[in-house]
Amino acid sequence: MTNRELKPAPMDPPMASEQVCAVRARMDCLAEAIAFVESFCAELGVARGDAIRLALIVEELFTNTVLHGHGGDCDAPVRIGLEARASEVDVAFEDSAPPFDPIAYAAGSPVDLDAAGADRTVGKLGIALVLGMTVRAGYAREDGLNRLRVTLARRAA
Repeated sequence: MTNRELKPAPMDPPMASEQVCAVRARMDCLAEAIAFVESFCAELGVARGDAIRLALIVEELFTNTVLHGHGGDCDAPVRIGLEARASEVDVAFEDSAPPFDPIAYAAGSPVDLDAAGADRTVGKLGIALVLGMTVRAGYAREDGLNRLRVTLARRAA
C-alpha cells in the first residue's frame, strides 16, 4: 500500500454528509458523476469555487480511469464518495481498472510546470493538477480495486 501525505491539515469533527454514487466506466456517464458532485455541493453549501475544483478532480480521475485504466468505455463500476467537514471535503474514488497508483506515478517523474508547452512531455498534467489542488492524498490497491482518497481544503465562500 502506498500512502503519501501532501500536507497535514487539522481534522474537523465528522458530519453526517457522506454520499456515494456508482456509475459505469463510460465517458457518457461522466455527466452523471459531475451531477452527483454538483448536487452534493449544493445540498451542503460548498462554495462555488470549491465545487468547481471538486468537479474538476472527479472529471480528471474518471476520464483517466476510462481512457487509460480500462482502455475505453466499459460497464465496470466506478464509485465516488464525497464527505464534507467544516474545512475539508474528501473524495474517495474507486475503480477496478488494472493497478495504478497516481501518487507514485506523479512522484516518479514530476511534471515541470514551468516548462514551455512545446518542451513539456505529454501526460501527467491532470494528475499534477489533482494533487496540486489537494492537501492530502492516499492510494491503496485492495480487493482488486484502485482506491484513491484525496482531501480538498474548503475555502471561504
